[in-house]
Amino acid sequence: MPVCIKCQKNSDLSQLEEIDDSFICHSCLYRGYKPFKIFPIGFVENQLERDGKIGLKGVKNQISKIYLFKTQHPFLYKLEDENWITVVFYFHKQHKIQSIFNRGMDGKKVGIFASRTPD
Repeated sequence: MPVCIKCQKNSDLSQLEEIDDSFICHSCLYRGYKPFKIFPIGFVENQLERDGKIGLKGVKNQISKIYLFKTQHPFLYKLEDENWITVVFYFHKQHKIQSIFNRGMDGKKVGIFASRTPD
């Protein structure tokens, strides 16, 4: 059973994240705050794919389409009257988590929050 690098407690993989090739438990990582669940309500369709570690390949100036599941349609009432919507998303595919790495756009060594990475 893996061990948390902070508190040294054994945990199963469902309670751990692997960051920089080490495991840290959710209790240490999130300071005891309770996690919440995110449920998908639809998906985005476009012609883009991840290109290795950094960047996208495909037609970048093409419009992406958001498709909502039919169960979400009642919640769209009067949406057309609004000027703006906010789309909150979650990537279902992610790379291995590194806290510090070389940023793709300029090669500068930065932390993940200074990188603008989707990971």
